[in-house]
Amino acid sequence: MTTMNGNSGSRNGCRAGRVSRAALLTIVLVFLPAMWTFAGGQQEGPVNTTDGVAIKGYDPVAYHTLGEPTEGSSRFTADWDGATWHFVSAEHRDLFVDDPERYAPHYGGYCAQAAAQNQVAEGDPEIWTIEGGRLFLNYNARFRRRFHNDLPGNIAAADRNWPGLRAGLIEAARGE
Repeated sequence: MTTMNGNSGSRNGCRAGRVSRAALLTIVLVFLPAMWTFAGGQQEGPVNTTDGVAIKGYDPVAYHTLGEPTEGSSRFTADWDGATWHFVSAEHRDLFVDDPERYAPHYGGYCAQAAAQNQVAEGDPEIWTIEGGRLFLNYNARFRRRFHNDLPGNIAAADRNWPGLRAGLIEAARGE
């Protein structure tokens, strides 16, 4: 008769347990950002919004003119691409209205690194990059580092993936 205690014969079981936990962790890390996108007031659509307001109310022009993320005001707003955008001043609002493609974050304010991986995740207005005059947001600092590891390659991949991702977001918003 063989007796098993807590130490003997458990190596394979522990390894299998570790593999299972590692696999679960990988799944969570890959899918959590995508699941997070539509939670907590996030609205499906081509622009990352919370209760209809783009990029959590931050002024997209401020990244370009002030060089930092700055919360806008509900006193200065513009509607574009299915979302309401907030600005710190009438001047910023007018700059945006004249050329929204120049100032709005690319990929609808969703995470640029996720878009490079053909996924959708919330973009954090505090985690940003301007490259080639274009504003990019990322889900968190780790995603931003990954985005910067191959900036030209990730931008090219996200640019290729975005039309399909955008179409999927629009379909989801319509309930299709």
